Amino acid sequence: MENWDEIRTAYQVARLGTVSGAAEVLGVHHATVIRHIDALERRLGVKLFQRHARGYTPTEPGRDLLAVAQTTEEQFAHLVSRIKGQGETVAGELVVTSIAGISDLLIPVITGFQEKFRDVRVRFLTDMRVFRLDYGEAHVAIRAGAGPEEPDNVVQPLSRVKAGLYAARSYVERFGKPASEAEFEGHRFVCTDAEVTRAPFHRWLRATVQPDQIAFAATEAAALELAVRNGLGIGFMMAFRAAEDPDLVEVLPTRPEWESPLRIVTHVDLHRTKKVQAFLTHLKDAAKDWKSCT
Repeated sequence: MENWDEIRTAYQVARLGTVSGAAEVLGVHHATVIRHIDALERRLGVKLFQRHARGYTPTEPGRDLLAVAQTTEEQFAHLVSRIKGQGETVAGELVVTSIAGISDLLIPVITGFQEKFRDVRVRFLTDMRVFRLDYGEAHVAIRAGAGPEEPDNVVQPLSRVKAGLYAARSYVERFGKPASEAEFEGHRFVCTDAEVTRAPFHRWLRATVQPDQIAFAATEAAALELAVRNGLGIGFMMAFRAAEDPDLVEVLPTRPEWESPLRIVTHVDLHRTKKVQAFLTHLKDAAKDWKSCT
C-alpha cells in the first residue's frame, strides 16, 4: 500500500467504532479521517465499513484488512520498545504488568526503585488479559502459576503468595463459622465469576461448593475482597492482607494447594538491558522481605 496513514486511520475507526474517536486518538480533524477511509475504499474497490447512526462497523473485507493492520501496528510498537530498551542508562519509560491483587506488595517496590533512579517513568498495568511481551506491551510481567510462556520469554521464580478462606465478623455473627468443608452446607460464598481461572484457590472453591452457594461473583479482585469484608459471604483473600484487618475471621487456614507461585517474565530482547536488569535486581531484593505472604 502506498499510504500507511490511510490503513492506520481505518484501523483506529474499526477499533473505536467512530470517526470522532479515531480523530481524537490520531490527533487529526474528523474530515481527515473520512477522507482517508474514502480514499482507501476507492483504491481497494470495496466497502470497508457499514455506516450507521451509532458509528462504523467493519465489513468482511474490512476485517481482513484490519487484522493485518493490527498486527503491523503491534509489530511497530514492539520495535519501538526494543529500540528504547537498548540504551545503557536507567532512564525513560518502564512498563510493568502484574496480576491483580498484589499492588500492596509492588507499589512500595516501584517507589523504592524510582527513588534510586529518578529518571525512570513507570507505567503499572493490570488487566484480565495477558500483556504480550513479544509485542512490546510491557518490559516486565509478574504472573502467577506455572502456565505456558512464549519461547522467547525469560521466566524466573519470584515468590509464593498464600491465600486463606475468610469471613467478616458480621457474617460469622449472623451465620456462624464452619469448622471444615463438611460444614459448608447452608453457607454463602464469594468467588470469581470466571469459569476458567488461573487462581488455584478459586478452582478449589468452585469444585468444593454447590453453584447455588455462590452468593456473589465478580471478575475484579478488589470487588471480591470488598464483598468478603462487607459480609456477603465466605471467600478467599491474600493472607498478608487479611492479617491486617481485625474484622476478618479465618475460616480455614492457608493450604499449600492454594498458594500462587509468582514468576517474573521478560522478553529475551529486553531482558539484558540495563534498565530491566536494574528493576529485576531491585524487585528480587525487595521480595526477600515479603515474609508475611511467603
